[in-house]
Amino acid sequence: MGNKKKRRSLSTFAILIVVLLLVSAATWLASGQTYTDAETGEQAVVTGASLSDILMAPIGGWHDAGDVIGFVFCLGAFLSILNATGALETGIHVLVKKLHGKELALVWILMFLFSVGGTTYGMGEETVGFYILLAATMMAAGFDPLVGAATVLLGAGSGVLGSTINPFATGAAVAAAGVEVNMGIVYVEAIILWLATYFISALFVTRYAKKVKEGKGSILTADQLDECKKAYGASSEIDADVKLTGRQKGVLVVFGLSFVVMILGFIPWGSLNEGIYNTLSFSHWLTGNGFGDWWFDDAATWFLLMGLLIGLIGLEDKSKLMPCIVAGFADMISVNLVIALARATTVIMSTTGLGTWLVEASVTALSASGLPAPAFGALDYLLHIGLSFLVPSSSGLASLSAPIVSPIVAGMGWSVETSIMINVAANGLVNLFTPTCGFIMGGLALARVPYETWLKWAGKLLAIIAVVAGVVLTVAMLVLS
Repeated sequence: MGNKKKRRSLSTFAILIVVLLLVSAATWLASGQTYTDAETGEQAVVTGASLSDILMAPIGGWHDAGDVIGFVFCLGAFLSILNATGALETGIHVLVKKLHGKELALVWILMFLFSVGGTTYGMGEETVGFYILLAATMMAAGFDPLVGAATVLLGAGSGVLGSTINPFATGAAVAAAGVEVNMGIVYVEAIILWLATYFISALFVTRYAKKVKEGKGSILTADQLDECKKAYGASSEIDADVKLTGRQKGVLVVFGLSFVVMILGFIPWGSLNEGIYNTLSFSHWLTGNGFGDWWFDDAATWFLLMGLLIGLIGLEDKSKLMPCIVAGFADMISVNLVIALARATTVIMSTTGLGTWLVEASVTALSASGLPAPAFGALDYLLHIGLSFLVPSSSGLASLSAPIVSPIVAGMGWSVETSIMINVAANGLVNLFTPTCGFIMGGLALARVPYETWLKWAGKLLAIIAVVAGVVLTVAMLVLS
């Protein structure tokens, strides 16, 4: 009776391989189906994935996500140098000491800041570096790494679900719609979805954080928590006399500046304000692209440069600089393998045409069903949740479905604006938990929060968010049609 076998859970890699094989099997079932190629406008046929397609998909995923992978490697070097200075751990302890008794407020504030990044420019891959930082911060504050990971993921994710000016979600869907869109209505719906999701998420996270703080139990095991403490160098005991040295203060100033500049670089200033965009164009001397035109190669270069500067300021022994860079790259190998393997599924979908056919066939069938506007809205939302598992890219889903859905909705006299937000919100919801989203899997791996643990903990919250968003969108379709 005494020797019970431990239940083994699937690793992140095993989950992604299973997903890849299931999608590959789906291509065999759909083989021979026809769809309209988005680029050429001509008829194309779904092809079943061959053995070579499946075997080469992870390598294809590595190439497809090459810019993100390069960014994560350079971010790893940046964090490794930062950790070697001791400024991060000391700064976390000083912050926690100052916030004594008010740590929960930090969760609300940080989640809101991440949500602003999500709603304005689709903050996703850019959050990877924050997972380990917030996990360490929350552990030092007496919480657990899950609180840190949830602050990042749900914070940015709530903004993406209610994307306002995000060019990769709302912008892409409006551009692909091909019909007139009232952006004022889009913004109102987006803001309601954004703030509702943020409030529900922040309340859920802080309730759990309070429970952990009071010693009523973390969802993570004792072994997992010990592993995290070793990895982060985080201690629950804060020295009463802890303070930052002059070097460490300089390091933290550069650290904060690094993320501020990255955010300025990614925000699409050109589509927001031409004057600001032109003013900020001076920054092109650094990477060749001005603020507003940055992508992951630009951010990678920036973080590598800032890492070197942090090393020169904070390391007394400058000979440690290169070993820190190498160690930082090494720390990110497993994270980048997860990102590449997650992207492999997208590669299979693209090379076989399965993704395009699924979107076209399902949306066309739904629109031809003769349903009243609210019923169509509710079913369209469920449909896009399903499609988002297979097409996790917000811009990819928008470019596939908006050209089909928007004209039909407009022709029926229904709310095109709501149909656009259905696309955006459904995709944003799924990207809070889908294993095919590289930055989720990579970020959770950095925070050392198992994917299965995340699903178990967040399941009830995700169901609530799904229902609330569905009700908001269904009512909007009813009122505005």
